[in-house]
Amino acid sequence: MATAFPFSAIVGQDEMKLAILASAVDPRIGGVLVFGDRGTGKSTAVRALAALLPPMRAVVGCRYACDPADASAHCDDCATLKAKAKPKTHLVPVPVVDLPLGATEDRVVGALDLERALTQGVKAFEPGLLARAHRGFLYIDEVNLLDDHLVDLLIDVAASGENVVEREGLSVRHPARFVLVGSGNPEEGELRPQLLDRFGLAVEVRTPTELAQRVLVVRRRDAFERDPAAFTAEWHDEDERVRKRIVGARKHLNEVRVDDAVLERAAKLCMALGTDGLRGELTLMRAARALAALDGDRAVADVHLKRAAKPALRHRLRRDPLDDTDAGARVDRAIREVFAA
Repeated sequence: MATAFPFSAIVGQDEMKLAILASAVDPRIGGVLVFGDRGTGKSTAVRALAALLPPMRAVVGCRYACDPADASAHCDDCATLKAKAKPKTHLVPVPVVDLPLGATEDRVVGALDLERALTQGVKAFEPGLLARAHRGFLYIDEVNLLDDHLVDLLIDVAASGENVVEREGLSVRHPARFVLVGSGNPEEGELRPQLLDRFGLAVEVRTPTELAQRVLVVRRRDAFERDPAAFTAEWHDEDERVRKRIVGARKHLNEVRVDDAVLERAAKLCMALGTDGLRGELTLMRAARALAALDGDRAVADVHLKRAAKPALRHRLRRDPLDDTDAGARVDRAIREVFAA
């Protein structure tokens, strides 16, 4: 297995790293959309974080790596097994699954196991990419170029948390809860509004413009490629500190208070920006709470709302033909107005 680039060694791109960390603490945020230039560390950050996370406990022999402690997300086999006896468990790495643009629907959702059907005459289910991504990350590069039928499928699964397959005489349901991470270049096409709204956070990454930062990026990448083991060892302590922050934040997430005054400011911010529906407030609250947990704070404060506002709201703004201001700048302006009141 290839060694992942250390998360702590990634230069800059602070908003992207913060959004990915928040989603790792609370997957209910709804995933991360990363738009920007090629070669800016988008896929590197996702794989680095997955390698950083502690292994997860799963039921031995389960094709979906079901969590033995979460009966609400068990597949049929694990539910049956648990009813008979306490299942055996083991530790497995957090999965990061790539969804290629040319993937067929059968490869994504799963299909009939043709080998067993032909050799044994048995109708058996062969899990797809959604099954492999359960409890991990599903990464889609160039998500804005994804086929429409796969977009519709992902919207359904992301909303329900389970994958339903009914074809060739098969009827299968299995859990499919994952952090959806999409990346792309907006110059190559826009994302469908239905899928755009399903991403909890959206961040923009740009090629570094400072000479010193560009040199540092190249130096670190070159050092990693020449000796991955030595470079990873050099950053081990920093990555370990990040790992402990994530573990601690997950443990105390539900204890972080969100007072009514904070909710009111979140709602005022969304009203000032004219976001549709209430998903903006919910995502902003969840992201701010995850950031507070990462900071070790007991309650969400204005500082957490301000840090979470841009990634949580920039992709939910209506287009104003009379205002060509960048979405991020509009959020910043609304923050100044709401928090100055």
